[in-house]
Amino acid sequence: MRSIWKGAISFGLVTIPVKLYSATEQKDVSFHQVHREDAGRIKYKRVCTVDGAEVPYAEIAKGYELPGGEVVVLSDEDFADLPLSTSRRIDVLQFTPAEQIDPILFNKSYYLEPEATGVKPYILLRDALERTGQVAIVKVALRQRESLATLRIRDGVFVLETMLWPDEVREPEFAFVDEDVEVRPQELQMAESLIETMAAEFDPSEYHDAYREALQQVIEAKIAGKEIARPEAAEEAGPAVDLMAALRASVDAAKREREKAPAAPKKPAAKGARAGAGKDAEEKPAKPAKKEAPKRRARKSA
Repeated sequence: MRSIWKGAISFGLVTIPVKLYSATEQKDVSFHQVHREDAGRIKYKRVCTVDGAEVPYAEIAKGYELPGGEVVVLSDEDFADLPLSTSRRIDVLQFTPAEQIDPILFNKSYYLEPEATGVKPYILLRDALERTGQVAIVKVALRQRESLATLRIRDGVFVLETMLWPDEVREPEFAFVDEDVEVRPQELQMAESLIETMAAEFDPSEYHDAYREALQQVIEAKIAGKEIARPEAAEEAGPAVDLMAALRASVDAAKREREKAPAAPKKPAAKGARAGAGKDAEEKPAKPAKKEAPKRRARKSA
């Protein structure tokens, strides 16, 4: 990985020099816009809508459009006077339990690596946060924007997670929230049963991007000049007519999937299950007796 920013964590009178790395990356397949006839790359010109002239980058400024269509043009000097921190510091503002932070606020994640001179205070703050179960609320300026962020621990490394400001989170103004919808206790119990049946430890490695993998196969087939097989589309389930019936069917399907799982045989069987298995074992010898009957009749007729 290549660091994209250098700065320091400011923790009281302690300064921890660190380097910043992107903790995530998008695996999307990227494309260029090309001419269908000859695959030539499509290029766009920066053209002014007023005089139709092509405009070089040096003459391009930022404009803020007003509701009436007027435009306020901002220069580099206007942005230079804004109170954006340039100290390259990650200022610790407070410490708080992680469960008090709504995940909807999280925006982007970065790893922090200590410089050689900051290893000991880095480990000191890391271990203290782990022992207290707290996360640090910090303020940092990245990419010409100041953000709130959290510092938490992942695999022994600080993760800086930038957050949205509270006014950037939309309110869920949906009419159904205020509707008086009656949910029967039986339906609620069945829904809880479905949740319990499908409950499992989350392992992200069990999931994959099927669309991206299929798209990559299409591209590879194009390169190799092979025919492309088109998979059949899965049937979409229609709307549930009976909520209880749909929940009960979901529970049964989830139980069947759980029984098919490789880990299922490892679980100790219940007493009733063992008793049923013994009963089945006693009934199995009856099958060979039926096979022997035809042989005795054949000898008698002979």
